[in-house]
Amino acid sequence: MSPSPDLPADAPLGPVLVMGAGSVGCFVGGCLQAAGVHVEFVGRGHRLAALQASGLHLTDQDGRDQRIPPARLRLHEQVSADLKPSLVLLCVKSGATADSARELQERLPAGTTVVSLQNGMQNAQLASQAAPALEVVPGMVAFNVAEGPDGHFHRGTAGQLAAQDTPALRLWQAHFARAGLPLALHAELRNMQWGKLLLNLNNPVNALSGLPLRAQLQDAAWRREFAALMEEALNVMAHAGVRPARTTPLPWRLLVRVLRWPTPVFRVVARRMLRMDHLARSSMADDLANGRPTEIDELCGEIVRLAHSVNLPAPLNRAMVARIQTLSTAPTRRSL
Repeated sequence: MSPSPDLPADAPLGPVLVMGAGSVGCFVGGCLQAAGVHVEFVGRGHRLAALQASGLHLTDQDGRDQRIPPARLRLHEQVSADLKPSLVLLCVKSGATADSARELQERLPAGTTVVSLQNGMQNAQLASQAAPALEVVPGMVAFNVAEGPDGHFHRGTAGQLAAQDTPALRLWQAHFARAGLPLALHAELRNMQWGKLLLNLNNPVNALSGLPLRAQLQDAAWRREFAALMEEALNVMAHAGVRPARTTPLPWRLLVRVLRWPTPVFRVVARRMLRMDHLARSSMADDLANGRPTEIDELCGEIVRLAHSVNLPAPLNRAMVARIQTLSTAPTRRSL
């Protein structure tokens, strides 16, 4: 489906509401605003205060360097009934999904499109259950965003945005492309999300390492730990009939082997995987460093639940959940 011939591909479609002004929300929303889209941000008071003081500074590994001064940011602690967005980007942490979706339903017109740009497999479903009057669409962010001081958000790895294909989102693709955020639409996103989850099993490893992602992936011991989590997850998925889409140049089983090779060989074979800058790190590393709840339950915990559904153990992923929860101030949100 193409945009109406009466509507140019780059014509304004109305405001975008970013629900969750965290790393992903600030980067994606900021890039859209820098490209001329009207963006409204909803976030916690401490984050909004920082943005009011410093504005947004957006950079990436490809040379982007954009600033949005505080006076141009539209910041809110809650969704106002006066807001009538054409598109909502749901970017809150997983534990806040249901409450945020209910708030959106209370304040926004029925049928508003809400794209879940969150980790894990269940958030779009949780949001849809909490807000059945809204059109909730699963999405994913295939790149890493690190938060720095003074409103600085940096994309340090390659990757695109992706979402389930809908007519409403097709109208937005030109706007995302103009913002330097290509939006790939898929008839079936589920297997893509499983593929992303496999890569995200490195998030807790990176958080424990205390290293930037590139340095951590060049450390054989940490790489082997990532490989072990991924291999266990692949075995569980195979038993459960899950076929994760390939989101890396190497097939999944070969990638597990390559991760275990000596570092000099790994650097050569996985050079595309290492195309990231020194600022890149996992969001879980930021969460642990700042005493925030982590999403370990939506990553390794998802593998544990899938294993339980097919009567298999997943001791490595279960142990990782326990390790991160011990270090985190976050309460366990779901039993494993």
